[in-house]
Amino acid sequence: MSTDICIMLMWLIHGLFLLSQASATSNFTFPPNLPDPEAVVQEVQRRLEESLHRKRRMLMSSSSSSSCLTGNPIDDCWRCNPNWQANRQRLADCGIGFGAHALGGRNGQIYVVTDSSDRDPVNPTPGTLRYAVIQTEPLWIIFSGDMLIRLKQELIVNSFKTIDGRGANVHIAGGACITLQYVSNVIINNVHIHHCVSRGEANVRSSPTHYGWRTKSDGDGISLFGAQDIWIDHCSLSDCTDGLIDAIMGSTGITISNNYFSHHDEVMLLGASDDYLPDSAMQVTIAFNHFGEKLVQRMPRCRRGYIHIVNNDFTEWEMYAIGGSANPTINSQGNRYTAPFNPNAKEVNLMLSEHMSKKNHPVTFEGSLSAMWDLCAGSVPAIIN
Repeated sequence: MSTDICIMLMWLIHGLFLLSQASATSNFTFPPNLPDPEAVVQEVQRRLEESLHRKRRMLMSSSSSSSCLTGNPIDDCWRCNPNWQANRQRLADCGIGFGAHALGGRNGQIYVVTDSSDRDPVNPTPGTLRYAVIQTEPLWIIFSGDMLIRLKQELIVNSFKTIDGRGANVHIAGGACITLQYVSNVIINNVHIHHCVSRGEANVRSSPTHYGWRTKSDGDGISLFGAQDIWIDHCSLSDCTDGLIDAIMGSTGITISNNYFSHHDEVMLLGASDDYLPDSAMQVTIAFNHFGEKLVQRMPRCRRGYIHIVNNDFTEWEMYAIGGSANPTINSQGNRYTAPFNPNAKEVNLMLSEHMSKKNHPVTFEGSLSAMWDLCAGSVPAIIN
């Protein structure tokens, strides 16, 4: 009798869990203060035009300062200052797009990483990267010199942190990599992230007062899970077990800019499931990146949300460049697509199922060349000119 009661209780608990999940999904509403995506896109365009105009004006005047101007609004915001290292936190004012409000560790102390080791993920050593990122206060984290950091377990980053690798050659490689879970205001700049592998089944510290059991990680380079106001800039990412950058479970307010991606299959995933409605609020800017050699697919793979893909260079892919499902809005502007020889990987396709239409599932191309889009498995593809 006691066994039957136990089984009935297990089924009751399981049923209540499913009911709560269904209720949460059906009652989904967008979070408050979500920015107007078209206004954000227009602001990116304004910043770009302003930077280009400044470069042209300097070139015409033959000013010596024109040599540092690039026309890239992010770089032109801080690189022309020869003493930029004395004002590293200026970078936090240079973001664009949906992740422009990421503060990182602005107004916090400078923390210098002097120790590349990761001996104990539960009790990290002061001076290590892990010790810095778990602190609760804002920190601007820099490095004393070139480093290869091989993480034993996921690097669980707390809110209001900047990982600033400028001025050093910093590699996070050969172990677990970076996790941004239910945090906000994180900036990751100028770090090489590669050969990331799955880790877990271990305790890992996430703050000075808490550590907990972590299940097996996917092996992403950078994993965003319910994260907000995130900016990833000037990093190189390659050769990871799963994705190079994956953003799921309601992550939003993200800018991915000036990065180099190479040697990987599934590059970037934005939304893990067609059925997860909160990802409809996802807003991501992907700007000035180079999608380089030996890439296969997902540059990115979009589910729901609004994805602005602007001024990127796609030089190689084997299956497709950009794909999506579950009704995303994808705005592609000024991208260069160098298609492979494979004719099946160089079409511009919009796959519409019976319940979809171009009117309510916008896909915009402006000044972009050949790519392959797979927005939804369905009927005969319509070619977009």
